[in-house]
Amino acid sequence: MPGSHLLRLFKFGLVGLLGMVLDFGVTYLLKEKAGINRFVANACGFCVAVVFNFFANRAWTFASHAPNVEGQLFRFVCVSLIGLALNTGIVYYFNRRAVHFYLSKALAIVLVFFWNYTANSYFTFSA
Repeated sequence: MPGSHLLRLFKFGLVGLLGMVLDFGVTYLLKEKAGINRFVANACGFCVAVVFNFFANRAWTFASHAPNVEGQLFRFVCVSLIGLALNTGIVYYFNRRAVHFYLSKALAIVLVFFWNYTANSYFTFSA
């Protein structure tokens, strides 16, 4: 159903937006306030967002009631680790080309969104 697919994409995006707020918040606190390396702070922010995104997407976006939560979480983490590699590579690429760190991070989030949605739709939460 195209309508339900678009609704799921919208929900995934909304969950991702909330996750992005968590991601940026944790990254900012660790980088700016705690003085942690920006790429380590980026990875930590990303990990906090992954945990939130898994549970929100499982419950709301994909309405999954599959009993194997651990298996889904494992697949979600695998998809997210690939997303993290893509995210970090994109942030590094743009930041090395004098694009502001947080703008680089925003570009990475937008680009990796499409990978995450597709992979989670067909790999993590497929029926």
